[in-house]
Amino acid sequence: MSVLVYTESEEGKFKKTAYEVVSYARGIADMMSTTVTAVAVNAEETASLGTYGADKVVHIKSDKLNAFTANAYAAALTEVAKKEASKVLVLSSSANAKYLAPLLAVDLEAGYASNVVALPESEAPFKVKRTAFTNKAFNHTEITTDVKIIGLSKNSFGLKEAQKDATEETFEPSLDDSQFKVEVQSVDKVKDKVTIADAEIVVSGGRGLKGPENWGMVEEMADILGAATACSK
Repeated sequence: MSVLVYTESEEGKFKKTAYEVVSYARGIADMMSTTVTAVAVNAEETASLGTYGADKVVHIKSDKLNAFTANAYAAALTEVAKKEASKVLVLSSSANAKYLAPLLAVDLEAGYASNVVALPESEAPFKVKRTAFTNKAFNHTEITTDVKIIGLSKNSFGLKEAQKDATEETFEPSLDDSQFKVEVQSVDKVKDKVTIADAEIVVSGGRGLKGPENWGMVEEMADILGAATACSK
């Protein structure tokens, strides 16, 4: 009964959030005296997950999953969760993960707590601390279902090295056409820029800029800091 953690990657490269959710899963596993199983999809350098506490990596390799499709990813992760008999699943709070988690909750008859910012306060009852009201307050949520899904708020736990020699197995999920109701034909992304979703620093402009002709100074500052840009008005 290992803690299962979904590690997101993009073009085969793990995002920082992947290592953060593994670190968090390691913390829960230590509380429960169990192991951590990380699930990766078409990723490279899967051994790096062991650095942050994964005991085992289940590597899903499928050309069908090169583009994120929520129903198909949920079906694949559900298969792994049942195979591993996992009672706790950990995901990030990315847009894809927030789309994925409710589907997993239905498939696994699980309770789902999003925006979690700390390790569980207790194991029985299973209580977690979450942000509420657009991060203006906290609440303490008890998950009463047998299977529990946690969405970890970004940058709330950090990276904690645990140095495990993770074993790896390749897994091929049973996927059919019904799980691919949406076809991704192309994806256009901004290159060489930090996105809001991944940024640790954000440079924001507002009415004080007066007009769009002054926006360049915001972008210049963002480039210097390695930050994303935002606008309040």
